[in-house]
Formats: sequence, C-alpha cells, structure tokens
Amino acid sequence: MSPTPNPAITLLGLGPGDPAHLTREAWQILEDASEIWLRTAQHPAVAGFPPGLTVHSFDAIYEAEDDFAVVYARIVAEVLRLAERPQGVIYAVPGHPLVAESTGPEIRRLAAERGLAVKVVEGISFLEPTFTALAADPLPHTAIVDALDLLAAHHPPFPPSHPALIAQVHSNFVASELKLTLMALYPDEHPVRLVHAAGTSAEMVEDLPLHAIDQSARTGLLTSLYLPALGENTAFEDFQELIAHLRAPEGCPWDREQTHQTLRPNLLEEAYETLAALDADDPIALREELGDLLLQIVLHAQIAAEYGEFTMSDVLLGIHTKLVRRHPHVFGDAVIKDAGKVIQNWEKLKEQERKANGEAVKGLLDGIPVAMPALAVADAYQKRAARVGFEWPEIQGVWDKLEEELAELKAATTPEHQAEELGDVLFVVANLARWLGAEPETALRAANAKFYQRFTAIEIEARRQNRPLSAMTLEEMDAIWNAAKKK
Repeated sequence: MSPTPNPAITLLGLGPGDPAHLTREAWQILEDASEIWLRTAQHPAVAGFPPGLTVHSFDAIYEAEDDFAVVYARIVAEVLRLAERPQGVIYAVPGHPLVAESTGPEIRRLAAERGLAVKVVEGISFLEPTFTALAADPLPHTAIVDALDLLAAHHPPFPPSHPALIAQVHSNFVASELKLTLMALYPDEHPVRLVHAAGTSAEMVEDLPLHAIDQSARTGLLTSLYLPALGENTAFEDFQELIAHLRAPEGCPWDREQTHQTLRPNLLEEAYETLAALDADDPIALREELGDLLLQIVLHAQIAAEYGEFTMSDVLLGIHTKLVRRHPHVFGDAVIKDAGKVIQNWEKLKEQERKANGEAVKGLLDGIPVAMPALAVADAYQKRAARVGFEWPEIQGVWDKLEEELAELKAATTPEHQAEELGDVLFVVANLARWLGAEPETALRAANAKFYQRFTAIEIEARRQNRPLSAMTLEEMDAIWNAAKKK
C-alpha cells in the first residue's frame, strides 16, 4: 500500500528504547522535520534525535492529572488540534504507535471521522525485545494484556494453561494491585519474570515469585511481567477441547452415543453428589464433584453445538447478560443495599424480560421446576409467596398452623385422608424451616446422615457380637444408638 500523501498526522513509533532500533523511515522523518510532539520525553531514543529538531512533549499533562484515561484523552484532543495546522503534526510514541498504545488507535479513529489523513510510521514494539530477553516465542499462544486493565478486574481474563505478558507494570503500586488480581487464580509462589527496560542497555530479567513482584527495586516505566503457564489442562478451553475430542469420530464410542435425554440421569446424580459434598463440608470431595458436574454441562453444550442448537459461547453470553441486567445495583445506577430488596427487584426484572420477549404472563410459582424434591419445591413455593407478603406476620402463626395440621392428621381415618394431611404437615414444616433460617431439604439430609451413622453403629456392634440384628432386643439397639449419639 502506498503511503498517505501529505498527512495531517504522522504517528511515529520510536521503538523500544535504543536509538539504534529506530527504523530508517522513522529516522528520515526525524531528520527532515523541524518539530516533533512526544507522548513522553522519558524515552531513551530521544537522546539520539537529530540536532536542531524542536522537541515538545505532553509530560506536563501526566503531572497535572491522576487518571490515565484523562491524560490520554487530553493528549488525543491536543494532537487533533495540532493536526489542523497547515504543517500538521508529527506525534511520536514509545514502541509501535498502534501496539500497547492507548493514544495512537484513538487518534487514528477520530482523525478518520474528521477526514484527516494519517500516516503510520512503524516502530519496533516492546514485544520483540521482550521476547528476545525472555528467550521465548509468543507462539502458539501468549496472552498480551495491559496491567492497567487488569487492575480493575477481579479475575485474570486469559487462560492459565498458556503464558501471558502483562505490559505497563510501571510502578510497585501497579504491581501490588496487579498481584491481587492474579493471585485469585495463581498460587502465591508461582514463578514469574519481570522484564525491565527491554531493548535498552539497562535491560534485565528478574525471576521471583508472584507475591514479590511489588518488591523489585528496578520496576519503572519500561517494566513488563511475564507470567508462565499455570500448567497443562488448567483452562476451561482445554476442557472443552477434551470433551469435543471424546465426541469426535476418533473419540469414545460411549460419549459419541450420548444425547441430551440419555444424560438426564447423570446430570441429576452429579448434582446430588455435589450436594452431598457440601453437606459433608468436604472441600476435596467438592472439588471433584464440581468437576463431574461441569463435565455434564460441557457435554450438553458440546452436543447442542453438534446439533446446531447453541454453543458454549451462547451459554456464557446468555448468563453473563442476564446477571448484568439483573444486577442494576452493581452494574447500573440503581441503589439497593438490602438483600430482600434485591430479590424483589430480581422478580420484577424477570417479569419485564418475559413481557419484552412476548412470553405469556406466568404466575409467581411457575418458574420452579416440579422435578425438584418435593420438600425443596415446598420451600421454594413459600419463599416466593413470602416475597409478595403472603406469610404469617410472626413465627407463632406457623407453630399454630403446625399444631392444627397435626391434629387433622391424627383425626384422619382413611389412608387417602391420612396421606393428604401428612402432606399438609410436611408443607407447614417446610415453612417452619424457612422461618428458622434452615433449608428443609438440607436439614432432612443431615437427619438422614445421622440416622445412617447411628444405625450403622448398631450393625457394627451386632457383627462384633456375631449376632443377627433380628436377635437384638429394642432395648439393646437403643443403648447402642444412644452411645453413638453421644459420640
């Protein structure tokens, strides 16, 4: 492509530092120019400029503003103003004008809107000398991230099974904030490398653990952080590839045969096993069961992708969009500080979504899956009803209702009537659990576990005595039960 004639703006890359890294094109422009504007004069290449060149910089804006976004906006505006002059403007930045550079792309975009011609003079970016210093190849997959973008994040936005290069770690304060984001995923002792002043005579690579990146005495404007991979198969994308491989023609015959319907029992089983790990308060078991549950989710998404129904990206985008939309008090202007109000607002937003999608009006209880355990459904029904004020004003009303239902159960004479009244009792018990701040399904699982442990103690004692359970008296079994209860 031929260069843009008579550009209003020349975006010039100064390279990584050493004046020897200036391109021949950049040097020729510098020799022919009478003035140049620099984003910052704090760059080693400035010392090698041709004599007689008038040098201006925007360093004063950096000193006047605390917010980098404001700094860059002011610089962009000033460059566009200078471009309106008959001679235009030559604006130079460290590295490449469009690589890891906030002002260059924005100037180019706004100039196009205003019909101003822009010439880009390539420069060696910080990437080439950085990877040379690291003796590393960025291929096949190295994430390149701006440290300032990571500071506002709560979790690293790149796959941990591949390395990452984080630019603009220009102070120990930035490093300190950065490591908090990274340590949400990486261990404190994860080995990392700080690359200082790549491409200059002061170039240095410093090896240290992640938790110590804010303790380096060498961190400065030309510092980057190289984050080696956490390990193979540690990223969500790796798992998706594994499942896709299992479903491929060369994959597993069993996995290839599965459908949404054949996997239904597996999904339910894994969900219950995850609940069991939660009930046991066992983080090791929970980690394993969450993996098994994730397997079911990714399998369903893979099958859907093969059927042309949807992809995992659709799943992730859908739930992301829904959560942002339903949390206006976090991502919008709404002010809600009470958890109960959050739930009420959530229901209002759901109803608005249904209307916007043209869905039929649904009752408050319609969204609760009846395939859940009956006790959990009873709990969910009563929680939903309570949100709109359909509940007792105080817990005594629940106790009174329970006594009433128990009396009706005692008075019932036919099996059908007894079953009906028993259901009413259980329904009131679920409501009582809500008032007491307990999940009835969880409470019943805990009671089941206690019964299992205590009855198993009776069986163990019977085997120890070489007696069948049927030979034991109720008093003997009760004594063992009480002993197990005390333990």
